[in-house]
Amino acid sequence: MQEGRPQVFDPLRRRFVALTPEEEVRQKLLYHLVEQLQVPAGLVAVEYSVKVNGLDKRADVVVFDTEGRPLMVVECKAPTVALDQTVLDQALRYHSALKPKYLLLSNGVATYCLKVTNGAVQAMEYLPDFAEMQSSVSA
Repeated sequence: MQEGRPQVFDPLRRRFVALTPEEEVRQKLLYHLVEQLQVPAGLVAVEYSVKVNGLDKRADVVVFDTEGRPLMVVECKAPTVALDQTVLDQALRYHSALKPKYLLLSNGVATYCLKVTNGAVQAMEYLPDFAEMQSSVSA
């Protein structure tokens, strides 16, 4: 607790952070990415700085491939925030700057994974593991 607000330890950032509803969604997604989807923790950046149209922005999470190229941008929202066009547009702005192959949107209630191929965005029926994400870049 800091100033009466709950905190959670973020093992990737190696520090305590305020436990907001959005942060809870982010921590659960980070755990899923690393533990279930086998994304190496060293290839995950939290609150990654991105320049979008000359403005400094921060993507919630960016997953990199083993060559250091952005592979996935993750946008987290609180459970009360609908995953609508506004959220997709935000992720697409990060995509325009980073050019990852995947976009992941989640509010903890719903999670959507999108694959970008030749500028076309396609919804996926599942979350790919790291091996699949990595192989799709070289394919």
